[in-house]
Amino acid sequence: MDFNDIQSAWNNDQNNEVKLPDNLNKIQSANTPLDKIRKNLRNEFFYQFISIAFIGFVPFMQGFPQTAVTPFYLLFAIFVAVSIYYLAKLFLFYKRLNKTTLNTKDSLYETYFDIRLNMELYKTFGFALTPFVILFSIGFVFYRIPEATAILTGNASNTVIFALLFVVISSILFMGLALEWWVHYFYGKYAKEIRKVIDELKE
Repeated sequence: MDFNDIQSAWNNDQNNEVKLPDNLNKIQSANTPLDKIRKNLRNEFFYQFISIAFIGFVPFMQGFPQTAVTPFYLLFAIFVAVSIYYLAKLFLFYKRLNKTTLNTKDSLYETYFDIRLNMELYKTFGFALTPFVILFSIGFVFYRIPEATAILTGNASNTVIFALLFVVISSILFMGLALEWWVHYFYGKYAKEIRKVIDELKE
């Protein structure tokens, strides 16, 4: 190998050394949105547990009649069981994120797809709770509007029927729109930032 070959090899090594830190910096730049996702998940668990506890005290705060308390808590127990199942899965996801170190392209890919998967899991969680929201809403309507119980005997007026239909439809629409906004605002936009880093590494 002559001097020109040695110099060419040296220049190639220098070029590789220049590119590596640049890629490493790009990969590590994904840590900022990842930290925000971790923070939002921590807050999420706090809000979810507070919300579940709050719902559990609704019969006492609203002065439900004794005949309504038992059905409420039967429904509430199923609601809590479903919530625990999904929150446990999200907690395991949070634990994985805490152990994640973004120092390679592979770890960045794995983390991104894990985030996307759990965003869909979160949406599934929300849709699984939608029937409970509808049932709680209908129960609240029956409690606040005694005339609504006439629907059980088939003697309800058109106004009551339309009111119940409105409650059901608006509950479904509200849950769907609220879920899409919530997931995008607290997780989706940060996942897009990580995706942007992945795309830059392809260039």
